[in-house]
Amino acid sequence: MHFLIVEDTRDVAEAIERRLEKAGHVSDRAETLEDAWHFAAMARHDLIVLDINLPDGSGIAFLKRLRAEGNRVPVLVLTARLAVNDRIDALDLGADDYMIKPFDLGELEARIRAIIRRRSGEADRTLSAGRLTFDMAARSVTIDGTPCELTRREQTLLEIFLTNRGRVLDKEDLLVRLFGHDGEKNPNAVELYVGRLRRKIEGSGLEIKTLRGLGYQAVVAEAEA
Repeated sequence: MHFLIVEDTRDVAEAIERRLEKAGHVSDRAETLEDAWHFAAMARHDLIVLDINLPDGSGIAFLKRLRAEGNRVPVLVLTARLAVNDRIDALDLGADDYMIKPFDLGELEARIRAIIRRRSGEADRTLSAGRLTFDMAARSVTIDGTPCELTRREQTLLEIFLTNRGRVLDKEDLLVRLFGHDGEKNPNAVELYVGRLRRKIEGSGLEIKTLRGLGYQAVVAEAEA
């Protein structure tokens, strides 16, 4: 999945990025509000990790403008402030969750998973479709209880499809979500990974449709619905 980390403390931002990268995700990093707007305009993100105190303004202003413009991207706020009113303001303006610095990276990752699950309508740590189950924490996939071995990037692609089930995802969007802005530039790489994933989850009840000229759409087969 594709995240945006808005954090001006470089070692903190790098630590978050490394943690997410281990789970197969890619991230953009912004140290200022200006950079954050640049990345937000360039691509759609699956979630934003947003620090409140930034060199050129408040992360709260960034969040407020995002929501005013109709951008519903999930946002996890980071703050060193202990005042309850600051946290209330963030939640009232549309933040999905917040963490107070210093924080544990494992908890941060768990909260990110929880936000993504809630946005996908799932109650626990798993995403399910048909006979397929993806454990977001263990990064494991089963079909009818039998392990399905996927590479890290295939897992990421499956997670994107499961959390956007029914939505049409274009090839360029998937390319950025899988490889980031500085990664693979060949759109054919998306076709390659989609083809591999289809073969491995065949018979699971989750279908990945190709919509010519539009992109891909993950749906549950009618017999499984």
